[in-house]
Amino acid sequence: MSTPDFNLLVTLDVLLAEGSVARAAERLRLSPSAMSRALARLRETTGDPLLVRAGRGLVPTPRALELRERVNQLVQDAEAVLRPVEKLDLGKLVRTFTLRTSEGFVENFAADLIGRIGEQAPGVRLRFMHKTDKDSTPLRDGSVDLETGVVGSTAGPEVRTQALFRDRFIGVVRGGHPLSEGEITPARYAAGRHISVSRRGLDTGPVDEVLNPLGLEREIVTIVAGFSTALALARATDLIATVPERHSANLRVGMHSFALPLPMPTFTVSMLWHPRLDADLAHRWLRGCLRDVCATASPSWGGERL
Repeated sequence: MSTPDFNLLVTLDVLLAEGSVARAAERLRLSPSAMSRALARLRETTGDPLLVRAGRGLVPTPRALELRERVNQLVQDAEAVLRPVEKLDLGKLVRTFTLRTSEGFVENFAADLIGRIGEQAPGVRLRFMHKTDKDSTPLRDGSVDLETGVVGSTAGPEVRTQALFRDRFIGVVRGGHPLSEGEITPARYAAGRHISVSRRGLDTGPVDEVLNPLGLEREIVTIVAGFSTALALARATDLIATVPERHSANLRVGMHSFALPLPMPTFTVSMLWHPRLDADLAHRWLRGCLRDVCATASPSWGGERL
């Protein structure tokens, strides 16, 4: 069975509305002969003459009268499907967005994001997934709608990115720790007992790469997978945690934080999404909410907003 030509629906709708081959041709910007050929195809497809001559004009057959309203509604529905969405009704939006982020991002930004979304679109739900790697497959296969993190070389070339903020590493110790007083030099910082944070369990990282040229080496007492765990240990011991400042703001309350006495570069945290969601109005709104929440949380060290 051959596939029907759905363009004929538009032609039939105009013919039935105008009741004239000439006027229908003019409305569709076709020649009268092209419109006559289209009417012939419609007659063959439907098995009905549709329009028959009566004097100088054409009148619809019973079948044409039966089809007129249905065809018009079908054409309107098709146009609505193909028309770009012009407005998003947040009050009626019902949708679940899946975000893949670090624990620190959730702990410091999720509450404000959930609050903002709840005020504007109470039917929207957020599902947070822990980010264990930088593989873009979840964005590509649609299991994740939005991701945050430092853009790495493993990100798919098609993935869209937008910077949210810059962050830096700082040192954190419990209140009353010896490092909470006096000048902190590279040697004094390195001489302490440290917590290393590594998802892959590595015992060295960027801090150690900066210390090595200075002839200094940290004593790594323990290795943990997340910054929140490192801060919990530092709060209860004399260990030193080195964590991102903005990712850890809520978790450092009551602790002593200090700038690292090392030339550590800042890094940019971005949001990432697949291009198929680029024009989706609901997804655009979500990205805007995330940008606003991250911009509101100002860094205490005078860092740069993005």
